[in-house]
Order: sequence, then C-alpha cells, then structure tokens
Amino acid sequence: MEEVPSWVPSQIDWNQPSVARIYDYALGGAHNFESDRRAQDAALEVFPYLSDAARANRAFLHRALRFCLDQGIRQFLDLGSGIPTVGNVHEVVQEVDPESRVVYVDHDPVAVAHARSMLTANPRVVILSEDIRAPHKILEHPDTLRLIDFQQPTALLMVGMLHYVNDAAAPQRLLRDYQAPMAPGSYLIASHLTSDLPEMRAAAPFFDDSRNPMTLRSRTEIESLLADFDLIDPGVVYTVEWRPETPPGDHPERSACYAAVARPR
Repeated sequence: MEEVPSWVPSQIDWNQPSVARIYDYALGGAHNFESDRRAQDAALEVFPYLSDAARANRAFLHRALRFCLDQGIRQFLDLGSGIPTVGNVHEVVQEVDPESRVVYVDHDPVAVAHARSMLTANPRVVILSEDIRAPHKILEHPDTLRLIDFQQPTALLMVGMLHYVNDAAAPQRLLRDYQAPMAPGSYLIASHLTSDLPEMRAAAPFFDDSRNPMTLRSRTEIESLLADFDLIDPGVVYTVEWRPETPPGDHPERSACYAAVARPR
C-alpha cells in the first residue's frame, strides 16, 4: 500500500484520482498519488502525447499571460488553478510587475493546501477553496474583493477547466456570470480539451473515475461557448498555434486542446 505523505490533508480520498493531481503528474510534479499516476498512464497507452499536451497547455498560459500584461492587465482571477508548479501565474505576472495581484481558486484539497503553504509571504496572492460552479461565492468572496477591483480590467483564467463543466452545469451561463462584473478592457484566457481528436476521445474514459470527469467538445462547440466574447486573433486554435514563439510543428492537433483569448462584450 502506498504510504500517505505528510503533506496530504486528512480529509481527502487519495485513492480516487484527481484532475489537479493528474495534471501535476503530467507536468512532472511530485504532488500526486498512485491512483492519479495509474489514470494518466492508462490514458497514455491510447494517446501517448497526452503529457506533451499538458505542457503545451502550460506554455499557452504563459504566452496569454504575457499578452494580457502587455495590454496593461495587473489583476488575475485563476479558476481551477490546480497544484502549484513551475511557472505559476503569480510568478509570471509578478516578474513583470511585482504589484500584480492573483486570486487562485480550486476545490482540490491538495492543491489548496500546497498553494497556501507557498503563498504565506505574498500579500498580493491568495487561494480560495471553492468550486468554480459557484461564481457568486467566488466573485463576492472577501479575499477576491480585497485583491481585485472589478472597476478595473481583469484577466479571467479558465485554462483547462471548461471541459470539467458538463452540459448540465450550463457552462455558457457560468461564463456569463463571471463575465458580468468584468470592466471594459478585461480578457478571458481559456483552453478546452477537444472531441475532434479520436485519440483524445479514447483517452477521456480513463478519467471517468476522477472527481471531475471530462466533457470533451468540438471546436464548433467551444466557439459557441464563447459566443458572448470577441476573440483575439488567431481565434480558437490548438494551444501550440496560439501566437507561438516557435513553429508549432507538423501535428498541432496532438496538443489535444483548443485555446483562445477573448474580450467580454
């Protein structure tokens, strides 16, 4: 039996895979358990580029953050932030401007516990232990209102998160709820695993036993979700194709995830 590390919160079921810990494992992190590694390794059997896709998603996030910083954004609301790893949002944005402020949100106990241990000395960053499907609790939370002035432009991050919001949870309505308080000049940074890739469709069932099963969507469906936003060029594309710093290679579809940056209307 796997020994439970000392940093594991006592209330979690560490035998059930967690999307935050699976993503941590895919990025080469250490805050994951055997159940998470089994789920990811099984998916890799049918889609061997899945870990590469996770890294491509992370690289897209960094490029999108720099874009928002170039537009003058200095406050960031990161929904489903996951387990802190190299190149966290606050590290990227505070390297450019130490006054930048970040509110992380996650409901995975490991992600929250580890983030809190990292952020104790940073007064401009906080993590909320909340479910992103409860937008009003997040938007009205005292720590959110302490760090984010909704009269000023904000970057709303939903990177690798919307595919964990199934149709019953009304993802487009959820986006509208988060969009409502955003000031003119705000941006949405989003990425979403796709059903357009057969290998991704084959890999998705291996995550059905996790706390958050996936709902894959096509490019057309993702564009429809973003109908209330104005897309920034180049629109909805694979993560490696969104303003790449180097050529994306011959198989951008292997990144398995569409990405977009958009302005709320």
